[in-house]
Amino acid sequence: MDVFQMAISILLCLIIGYCFGCISTAYFVGKLYNIDIRTEGSGNLGSTNALRTLGLKAGIMTFVGDIAKSIIPILIVRYILYAGNTELGIVMALWIGLGTVLGHNFPFWLHFKGGKGIAVTAAVVLGIAHWQLIVVGLLLFIVIVAITKYVSLGSLVVAFYLPVSAILWHRDSPYFIHMLIVSLLFTCLAFIQHRANIVRLLHGTEHKLGEKKE
Repeated sequence: MDVFQMAISILLCLIIGYCFGCISTAYFVGKLYNIDIRTEGSGNLGSTNALRTLGLKAGIMTFVGDIAKSIIPILIVRYILYAGNTELGIVMALWIGLGTVLGHNFPFWLHFKGGKGIAVTAAVVLGIAHWQLIVVGLLLFIVIVAITKYVSLGSLVVAFYLPVSAILWHRDSPYFIHMLIVSLLFTCLAFIQHRANIVRLLHGTEHKLGEKKE
């Protein structure tokens, strides 16, 4: 694949991923409960806010929907469109996953105000990373949240899974630098979207799991 073809493929992956990401699960789940979730809790269109404001069932529905909208295009790219080239398939899966995160975080039809992208990033990890990282990563997230009660802290750890996956399993790939750079974009986006949470964590005012936000 030459540079022009690569550029076109990346652009298409970003656009398609963005369209998937714009399916704001939390918004639609909120409508099932006859509320606009953007006016409840943190106002965030993500599974954590759905869990806090609408309960466990709504939180699970939102989480599953966000996972699905990310992992479906990734699996199509990896195992159908690029089935004959594993490494290139992973690169394109990363780009379509990044597009999904951008659509989830900045949906055009909701004035570019969406979620924070952790569930969809987790789906990218599920669709790309080796099972060992998935298992260890899930356990690490659970332990961090269980001990600290800070979902945001566990989420920020999730943001490093893709770069770690690239370093551990793809450092000999001809696309390694490409993979690492795209993976780090996921990390940067997660930290940007969680900047207010980071400030609250540093000041000890972050809301803990189970607390109702006033």
